[in-house]
Amino acid sequence: MSHTIKYAHDSVFFYLNDFSSRVVAKSGLPGDRYHLGKLIFQGLKEDQDFLFQIDGSTNESETNGSALLRSIKCANAFRNMGLKKGDVIVLMAPNHIDLAIPLYAALYLGIVVAAIDATLGIEELKGFFEIDEPKIVFCHASKYKAVDAALVNAGVKSKIITFDNNPNCTNFKDFVSSNSDEILDRKKVIDEFKLEDFDPAETLAFLTTTSGTTGLSKAIALTHKNLAIAIPYIWLCDTNFPTPTKVVLLIAPLQWLSSGFHYLFSPMLKYTRLQVSEPLSREVFAKVVNKYKPTYTAISPTLLQYLWKIEQTDCDMTCFETIWLGGSFVPEDLLEDIKKIKPGIRTAAGYGLSEVGGLVFYDQFTKKGSVGKPLGSFDYKLVDPETMEDISEPNVHGELWLRGLPVSKGYYKCPEATAETFVEGGWFKTGDIFYRDDDWNFFFVERMKLLLKYRNHQISPIELEAVIRQHPAVQDAAVTGLPDKECGELPVAFVVRKPNQTVTAQEIKDLVIKSVTDTKHLRGGVIFIDEIPMTTTTKVHRKQLREMAVMMNRE
Repeated sequence: MSHTIKYAHDSVFFYLNDFSSRVVAKSGLPGDRYHLGKLIFQGLKEDQDFLFQIDGSTNESETNGSALLRSIKCANAFRNMGLKKGDVIVLMAPNHIDLAIPLYAALYLGIVVAAIDATLGIEELKGFFEIDEPKIVFCHASKYKAVDAALVNAGVKSKIITFDNNPNCTNFKDFVSSNSDEILDRKKVIDEFKLEDFDPAETLAFLTTTSGTTGLSKAIALTHKNLAIAIPYIWLCDTNFPTPTKVVLLIAPLQWLSSGFHYLFSPMLKYTRLQVSEPLSREVFAKVVNKYKPTYTAISPTLLQYLWKIEQTDCDMTCFETIWLGGSFVPEDLLEDIKKIKPGIRTAAGYGLSEVGGLVFYDQFTKKGSVGKPLGSFDYKLVDPETMEDISEPNVHGELWLRGLPVSKGYYKCPEATAETFVEGGWFKTGDIFYRDDDWNFFFVERMKLLLKYRNHQISPIELEAVIRQHPAVQDAAVTGLPDKECGELPVAFVVRKPNQTVTAQEIKDLVIKSVTDTKHLRGGVIFIDEIPMTTTTKVHRKQLREMAVMMNRE
């Protein structure tokens, strides 16, 4: 059976140009082609019977028309409270049926949305609230006390609204309905609603938090135009618009931009968003996939290996047409295993950054191990981090710098961090080491802050993890450093065995000895665990690994 090869194509840009032109024709403002609120509003309004979203945990669903009406009512509630362009609201909740409504309402009005990890404690929340100074915090009742305490400690006056019921505050349903008259003429309400006019190039849309595992968390300030330009590049291989795919399964929470992509663009591109509001387990994943047959998902390699294994038969993944992998190193054997699901399934290993609104490289027709080739939205250069000189030759390691319209405004209310990372000439310093070949295939080497230092040598955890994963009995591996007064850091390997497989610590050490130079050997030992710890954005939790390396017995 033959399958059509998907090449990079400009179809998404042709479609969005026509789509945004209808918005501009109505308003007469050329910049509205980047106004996310007006674009979302147009998408919801044009096909009000289309299935907008499904919560696979509760089996609730909603049409475009329902979401449009509820988001208008929410926007009116914001206006009645006196919220205006530039004010900030916080959303901290799992992906459920109500989450998109205040998000869209805020974007209609130029209000900034800060998506925050719902599991954070009081002190962590306090730090974010001090910077964001939100007018409203949307959360669940179980987080009310922590949010209230954090706001008090931060000295910020903010209204708390819970998506479910809490006797101490207003719930979301009452907040929306109490600020709007009963809807009698749906068409009239929609037609008479006026969205705010503003400059999308200067108006912030999202404050996206960094992972916080390598230092203090910061909020990345992304404008409407940053995101409107960056996000379409994830659809370069698709030619069918609208509806490049039927159902997208959201894995990550809203604070991870790979989830935010689909909240923003599903109304424009006309596909259904499928999400789960309960904690994601193997059983939940299988239940949702088997029932709703999603065609597209983006997921981290570590989480995918936890949720699903080729040997399992209780989850039928043949419904998927595309599986994007990102957030951490992607093992080649995992890509090969995914291709066994069905002929023609598209797998992609994407490298992206929140600071630039999404993808940095395009992965088609690249060499094995490459993260991809340059996109047309950026200027690229590699810089020697020691001499700060540009690297023009191939196969030389350097820090990747980027420049272009998707690059964010910097870190919200953090001028020192912004000045350090966003430098003269409009360049953004990624903090990641790459090299390129003669054909401009780029290869990721390591995150600069993750490099271990043994004596006078630098060690890449990713390189050692790739070696360890070659063992046939190893399911996954992660490497961190054990502090050592004499040597600096000693590499420690955390290893997850495959089911019903055995491998000893000495076998792992011997494999490393055989594969790499002496300075990179596992002098810190080996620790066997059931699963690799992950952050809430499903990346390897490096900070927790370092703590575990000190506390646990090493072999």
